[in-house]
Amino acid sequence: MKKENLPSKICLVCKRPFNWRKKWEKVWDEVKYCSEKCKRNK
Repeated sequence: MKKENLPSKICLVCKRPFNWRKKWEKVWDEVKYCSEKCKRNK
């Protein structure tokens, strides 16, 4: 899959878009935050 075709979501905390990452391959449906910082500030 080309990098520009990766799925993206909007972070629930900072409201900014973020793209799919390899480390989220198996849990993409459960990912809600773009970073650990946003996850801590939920």
